[in-house]
Amino acid sequence: MADARVMRLAEIEKVPFGPDAFYQLLVGDDAGTTPVRVGIQTSQPGYAAGMHSHPYLEVLHVLEGTAEAWLEGQEDRPVRLEVGDTIALPPDVPHTFRVVGAQVLRLIGIHASPRRVVSYRDGRRTDQGYPVV
Repeated sequence: MADARVMRLAEIEKVPFGPDAFYQLLVGDDAGTTPVRVGIQTSQPGYAAGMHSHPYLEVLHVLEGTAEAWLEGQEDRPVRLEVGDTIALPPDVPHTFRVVGAQVLRLIGIHASPRRVVSYRDGRRTDQGYPVV
């Protein structure tokens, strides 16, 4: 990436994350040409991510709405995340989040990796950048 690039969210493809969410890739590509991968996920009320992990640090920052996030084994201690809140999720630690309330959740996700690698607790795995639906 030799030149500065401007990403316009309105022009970025919406990739479905199941029926209740979609993802828009801001920085990164399938070739892994950048050291990080950054995208915005928009999730409808009722959405819950499957329990999963990444082999690198993941950072989530809430732009709109409210979520609860937790690590595997800490389901009884979810962390509430509201607009402006950021959570750093450690490598190789299964985690999940869900939308809380009736408002759409929009968050920016930063993956400390050129590719988005996901391992789901049910054994599914993808390095294509998007969940296995």
